[in-house]
Amino acid sequence: MIPLALAAATILHADALAGFTFVEPWYFTFVAAASVALYARMGVYRSVIRFMGARVVIAIVQSVSVVTIGLVLLRWLLPSSALPVTVLVLFWVGTIFATVGIRFVSRTYLQSQHRPGERVAIYGAGGAGARLASALIGGQEFLPVAFIDDSTALHGSVINGVEVFPPDELPSMISELGITRVLLALPSISRRRRKKIIQKLEATHVHIQTMPNFSDLISGNARVDEIREVDVADLLGRDTVPPNEELLQTCTRGKVIMVTGAGGSIGSELCRQMVRQGPATLLLYEVSEVSLYSVEKELRELIDRESLGNIEIVPLLGSVCDKERAGKAMRSYGVHTVYHAAAYKHVPMVERNMMEGIRNNVFGTLNAALAAEESGVKSFVLVSTDKAVCPTNVMGATKRFAEMVLQGLQDRGAATCFCMVRFGNVLESSGSVVPLFREQIRCGGPVTVTHPEIIRYFMTIPEAAQLVIQAGAMSGGGDVFVLDMGDPVKIEDLARRMIRLMGLTVLSEENPDGDIEIKYTGLRPAEKLYEELLIGKNVMGTHHPMIMRAQEKRLPWSELRVLLRALEEALTGFQCARAREILMKTVEEYMPAAELIDLVWARQQSVNSPEKVARITTLSTQRKG
Repeated sequence: MIPLALAAATILHADALAGFTFVEPWYFTFVAAASVALYARMGVYRSVIRFMGARVVIAIVQSVSVVTIGLVLLRWLLPSSALPVTVLVLFWVGTIFATVGIRFVSRTYLQSQHRPGERVAIYGAGGAGARLASALIGGQEFLPVAFIDDSTALHGSVINGVEVFPPDELPSMISELGITRVLLALPSISRRRRKKIIQKLEATHVHIQTMPNFSDLISGNARVDEIREVDVADLLGRDTVPPNEELLQTCTRGKVIMVTGAGGSIGSELCRQMVRQGPATLLLYEVSEVSLYSVEKELRELIDRESLGNIEIVPLLGSVCDKERAGKAMRSYGVHTVYHAAAYKHVPMVERNMMEGIRNNVFGTLNAALAAEESGVKSFVLVSTDKAVCPTNVMGATKRFAEMVLQGLQDRGAATCFCMVRFGNVLESSGSVVPLFREQIRCGGPVTVTHPEIIRYFMTIPEAAQLVIQAGAMSGGGDVFVLDMGDPVKIEDLARRMIRLMGLTVLSEENPDGDIEIKYTGLRPAEKLYEELLIGKNVMGTHHPMIMRAQEKRLPWSELRVLLRALEEALTGFQCARAREILMKTVEEYMPAAELIDLVWARQQSVNSPEKVARITTLSTQRKG
């Protein structure tokens, strides 16, 4: 192509000036050899043509410019065989067009030969959408065939060879263009706005997915073309309130922090949030070796990736039931604040293992709190749950008991500032319905819902962790903080929307040709149809719009100490009925919704007299009456 470009430049010059300039043969050899050498040097031949971008064009322009300058030098050194200036200019232009053009033609051909099987529309024709289209066009999995955008100024324009259409035309375009998927390229809009868009798209019955948000792109956790399922938080449509940086840093920046249960869903997110606030030392206290290894590895990578400075990460294996171990750790490192997230939280599991649930949730909290007090810890924050309000299960009753223990310790005059933060379910946590539903849909169903009327409050894990940290900074001692969870969500509706967002339909009597069946399995032992966040209505606001302070009944430490001693004796003697009686006496709102079903205790009773089982069942019935 390069010698032909020089010949074409000579001919064009002759036509323009009505005179032919003879070009010495060695000029052709020079331009070919010099151009090939420079192209090789500039990496032109190393580029993959199917993914060729602007860098290759720049390299070609630079190389041809150097060759043209070489011709100018030869023209000056050999005036007898000099090339006219017009020939040089035409050669420069022609060579660039020839070598760049052949590559673009080849790229177009190769991409047409590797046409992907799935045609998609991109919702959002801004910068993010354009980058997403560029990334997908060079691949084999998706082919962008249309942009969708709300801006009327963009309608009819073409971006990367793809036309922009208004949202109203999407239903007709799906059948006309064979669109099977809509990709959301709206990483910076509010959740409320995203929810409205998703609601419109649900009616199209195509698979709706999204590109990562800007924070993941900037941090390197995701690529532009890394397509994901729609975040279920977008279905809630609630915009998070920006955190109060002063509150976030009060108990964290430059401090020594301990997180118990650091490998769990909430505990690990607390750790992620805290390392971004610059603590001096972060102690990860966890009973599970696997979970401890995972969270330590993740945090160290996060610190390196985001250049968060010199933060000491200390992984500690240990149980909160071991007071001596916890206390030694706190004293050795001079812990300032403890975030107590260690607990057994799975309702049916704790119901079937009642004695261990009491040991871990009640006495684990007591031991950790006493260790903190004896070690001079300034602040102790308990991560609680909405299931502690009017509990019908052992898990909720033990968490309410744990709250009362901290309140009792505070009232008796503890130097440590004890408080607790109560909230509902968090999305994507271990045991949450969201990952369960997603996996069931991928496997073809059925999606299991316990009851058609069951509702729950939901919050994202990062938002919950940030609010826990901020609430802890506002405590004056003994406070029960309640997070604003927004509107409750009907679980059946959540399941239906997740099915529709994946481009599928619900199998039912009205729609026998549907894809995924929703199966009702019945409420699990001690499970409630809905959860409350408050005992009574006595609640006050704080200077944070998402955090409230509850005023609830508490027991004096003198009475709690007697109940704790009796409960400990019941645990030692494995007296399940007695332990449950003490839970019901301490937590007056506790109304068991199921018979006593501790698996080990029940096994023992099966070979002994059934009178004990009848006694506790009768007691439960009387309390309900």
